Amino acid sequence: MMRLAAILYSLISTALAGTAVIAVLSAGMVSVAAILWAAGAGFVLAAPASWLVARHLYSGQSA
Repeated sequence: MMRLAAILYSLISTALAGTAVIAVLSAGMVSVAAILWAAGAGFVLAAPASWLVARHLYSGQSA
């Protein structure tokens, strides 16, 4: 399951980081620090999200 979570992390982290950066830029915060904090938050939040998705996929339960 760890390998599946790692593969999912590579996809989920880029999606969450990109979404966070777009949200920060849409809010008008165009400083480098705000963009880096948003990208970092996306990468950090992707770890538990990818673990939960991998656990759900690995268990074989339907939604």
